[in-house]
Amino acid sequence: MEDDRDERLRSLKTVGLVSYLLHLIVAVGALLPGGQWGPTLLIVALVLDFVKRDDAHGTWHESHFRWRIRTVVAALVAYVVTMPLWLFFLLPGYVAWTLVSAWFLYRIIKGLVRLNAGQPMELPS
Repeated sequence: MEDDRDERLRSLKTVGLVSYLLHLIVAVGALLPGGQWGPTLLIVALVLDFVKRDDAHGTWHESHFRWRIRTVVAALVAYVVTMPLWLFFLLPGYVAWTLVSAWFLYRIIKGLVRLNAGQPMELPS
């Protein structure tokens, strides 16, 4: 029984690590010119998180799945809201998207560090 639980936790950590690394590539790509491949990797990571999140129910990994999904959703909303700045004002659009991308990168790095430390994410209720 204990071996099954340990194996489940190792598997969840591996899935979490893969997902965070895909998100990290996307976040870095969003800050660099020519990061057009990012959306494809982001979709892969998001699908992975949605498919595997039920496996994490009742473990400390559950908070990481919520963290990653919420991070992607919030970033997507921020990108959509700031999109008109690109259409009418190039510099403000660039600044807004750079800030959103930096925030996204920060959240992914924070989650990755806590995952490697074996700590759950601190989520508001």
